[in-house]
Amino acid sequence: MVYRVIGLMSGSSLDGLDIAFVEFLEQGGKWSYQILHADCYPYSPEWTRRLKDATQLSAREYQLLHVDYGHYLGHQVNAFIDAHKIHYQVALISSHGHTTFHDPARGMTAQLGDGAALAAETKLPVVTDLRAMDVAFGGQGAPIVPIGEKLLLQDYSMFLNIGGIANITLSAKSGEYIAFDICAANRVLNMLSQELGSPYDKGGKFAAEGHLYDPLLQQLSQLDYYRQAYPKSLANEYGTGVVYPLIKSAGIAPANALHTYAVHIAQQTAVSVLSLRDQLPDGEKKMLVTGGGAFNDFLIQELKKAIEPLGVSIVVPETNLVNYKEALIMAFIGVLRWRQEYNVLSSVTGANRDSIGGALWTGQEA
Repeated sequence: MVYRVIGLMSGSSLDGLDIAFVEFLEQGGKWSYQILHADCYPYSPEWTRRLKDATQLSAREYQLLHVDYGHYLGHQVNAFIDAHKIHYQVALISSHGHTTFHDPARGMTAQLGDGAALAAETKLPVVTDLRAMDVAFGGQGAPIVPIGEKLLLQDYSMFLNIGGIANITLSAKSGEYIAFDICAANRVLNMLSQELGSPYDKGGKFAAEGHLYDPLLQQLSQLDYYRQAYPKSLANEYGTGVVYPLIKSAGIAPANALHTYAVHIAQQTAVSVLSLRDQLPDGEKKMLVTGGGAFNDFLIQELKKAIEPLGVSIVVPETNLVNYKEALIMAFIGVLRWRQEYNVLSSVTGANRDSIGGALWTGQEA
């Protein structure tokens, strides 16, 4: 069976909307995929501000933004379809939305991007609210990408995504998949880079020019989150409200802060690998690294120094997979929802059962 689907992903780093048009093929229970077209549509300063400030709105204004952003997503998808001339080829849209509130301990997660508005703009079937069902079953609602890693990317035993938040997935020797958020990542690095007049630290150049400030590194390693057992997940505000103020309190130059925080991300990733070491499968152990942080040469260098002595090799794949892995897997989660098959793994999230996540909105005419 062939499915041609658009996946949408807006990450916490606020660098833009990722759109991927993917062809999936299922034969005898085995899946393969091809990314046919993919683009990142940067947010305007106005949309960056609106999404960044969403959690400060009143309930009414938040709902209005939810609807506005749904229409915005629809406009962007229509522009993408026009640009690539794929009219009448898209069977389904699966949208992650933009996470604002995430409080699984209280049974709540929220992503902006009204599915009805998106379906109305595109006149296509749309799947949204991909995390809510898992949270209702007592899970963290995150990470949700391991189902795609399990079924689409079977050549790797570990996965590291370095987006606004860094998260890790392990294909354990038991056959289960384990995943959790490691630490805040690009959201914090980008905030520090902006102090140097750049939206992000291209290639890790600023970090490479800085110096390690060990007192800050020690303070960061003592944060309470790192003592929590998995499954666990982080809200976007953790980076902006906890980590960034701690870094600023050190009173060091931005380049030194970038250097120190990149080392911190690498060290916490190594700690996470060590915590999973007994569950690593036999044979060659490869970690696939994706997300915007995979282009940060200094961070990758620090990761290799921290991880490869543990017997795990770091693999940065081709650019399309680095950039659009999450949009690819959002598309795949939508396909599984359409097929009424489990698309969120309870072994990852801590829910009391696997679930079929996602609300379906029918935008096309009957």
